[in-house]
Amino acid sequence: MQSRVLGWPRAVKRLVVVALDVVLALVATWIAFTLRLDTPHWPEGAQWWVYGLAPVLAVPIFVKFGLYRAIFRYTGQAALQATGQAVLVYGMLLLGILLWRQWPGVPRTLGVLQPLVFLFLVGASRAVARFWLADLGNAPAKDEGRLLIFGAGTSGVQTATALRVSRQFALLGFVDDDPAKVGRSINGIPVFAPSEVPDVVTQQGVTDILLALPSVSRDRRKSIIDSLRELPVHIRTLPALADLASGRVTVQDFRELDVEDLLGRDPVPPNAELIARDLAGQVVLVTGAGGSIGGELTRQIVLQQPRQLLLLDHNEFGLYSIHQELQGICAASGLAVELVPLLGSVANYARLLSVCAMYRPATVYHAAAYKHVPMVEDNAGEGVANNVFGTLNMARAAQTSGVKRFVLVSTDKAVRPTNVMGATKRMAELVLQALAAEDSPTCFTMVRFGNVLDSSGSVVPLFRRQLAAGGPLTVTHVDVTRYFMTIPEAAQLVLQAGAMAAGGDVFVLDMGEPVKIMDLARRMVQLSGLTVRDEHRPSGDIDIEITGLRPGEKLYEELLIGDNPERTAHTRIMKAHEDCLTWSDLALHLQTLRQAADDNDDAAIKAVLQICVHGYGDVPQ
Repeated sequence: MQSRVLGWPRAVKRLVVVALDVVLALVATWIAFTLRLDTPHWPEGAQWWVYGLAPVLAVPIFVKFGLYRAIFRYTGQAALQATGQAVLVYGMLLLGILLWRQWPGVPRTLGVLQPLVFLFLVGASRAVARFWLADLGNAPAKDEGRLLIFGAGTSGVQTATALRVSRQFALLGFVDDDPAKVGRSINGIPVFAPSEVPDVVTQQGVTDILLALPSVSRDRRKSIIDSLRELPVHIRTLPALADLASGRVTVQDFRELDVEDLLGRDPVPPNAELIARDLAGQVVLVTGAGGSIGGELTRQIVLQQPRQLLLLDHNEFGLYSIHQELQGICAASGLAVELVPLLGSVANYARLLSVCAMYRPATVYHAAAYKHVPMVEDNAGEGVANNVFGTLNMARAAQTSGVKRFVLVSTDKAVRPTNVMGATKRMAELVLQALAAEDSPTCFTMVRFGNVLDSSGSVVPLFRRQLAAGGPLTVTHVDVTRYFMTIPEAAQLVLQAGAMAAGGDVFVLDMGEPVKIMDLARRMVQLSGLTVRDEHRPSGDIDIEITGLRPGEKLYEELLIGDNPERTAHTRIMKAHEDCLTWSDLALHLQTLRQAADDNDDAAIKAVLQICVHGYGDVPQ
């Protein structure tokens, strides 16, 4: 029945509600007369005028207050307030008319009593309709999940309301560590202590747990997730607090756990002054703007309101996508930033020089690079051309056109690299360090960090795709570990470190403890409500397969070549002190490297890299 009613045309639904309110106005009038006269009432004479007047007044006022635009099954506090205001206006008009006309047999107190009864009947009708249409009863649908909500605060209660509407889950209870809430109920739903969760899951067949904790610290979030990961349930989460501020929570807001939820690292807090220092009112160029890091750099830069933001990329679709996204950000936030999409490759020096001469950027963020380790290993010449000489081209163009700051986005794979990609990134660093030592008018700096979560080359989206396909999850080695950070965090680091640079600096992030990829894979399986199939659980759901280290892949990554990093004004950013080559020495090796790259001679390329890059070649290639 509910589904048939919900399928009616909107105009029909409104007519039904208007007719209901007409009936309620008449019923409220009869009740008011009966209560006032203390006897069952039948209208006589002028009393009929009140019966006619009540709906004639009520319906236009309700229309004016928008009561017929409300959706009954979503009726909330705002709609109830609007109903009260509408009935108040109605009552004042009714009382005024009764005092003016003074019809015989019509008590003037009816102008107060009838609106009160009418308000009660209208409010009750909306509540009953909402209860009925939203199916707030406890009978679950056949395909419902059985859910616990972890967090009995405002977000948790709002989520419970949304669940009642959706009928996709049967809500079995809240979980909260507040002793004042445990053992009580919220809207008839019991509140359990965290220690009771395993028993509740087993006894009531819980299939899903939703984390409704948008403002909790990352450490606390990780602690909660770790306490739940062994349970046979699917764990989801609500968006961050800022994302919930826009309106009512819906089931569509539920999402899979972010990897930062799994890792438990609190993000590096940004320093707003450092971020804005070289951006506000300036012309800023970002190379590789269509990539993961370059795109996030542009998103954060545009919020600082530069005069012009130049977006350079050789990938047409990537450039188009980020340009469209930034236009939307500017329109939504009212930002007067001129966005300039520029197609071009960093291997084309003439194009870079032309761009810099035309737009005169004050700051360049160089994020254009080939970064996929196996791909660059198989295409060493192109990796060198793009990562090494692309950086040199951009640096020379920046110097020639008077760019004040040049910031290279580097990687932890540049430290004692075992692969061509890492070695080319270290060569790019050496190029900038050598140029900086030549008293360059451009301030060159490098920012080095670990793996970026959910970037195109990250293991995380790979694991998600493999989980969706039913497995197996592929891990290259049981002991392989990596440092991780979020894309916004990485971009903030680049912007802040670049502002602190004095020239030739290599900045690294205090990233905490590295993470074993095998542990990450197991967590993602368990928190999807599945089990790992191994020798301890042969009937598990998902296999984890060890595929062997890829060419050039390391078990462990490092952030520093030397020792004793120097602290900076930012609590989580350090400055490395590392040896480098003079420009005269490096230039000779670059000539040889360029020829080897042009000839696509992998052996010659690796020979030059072994000479210039500390640690490259120590591990057999």
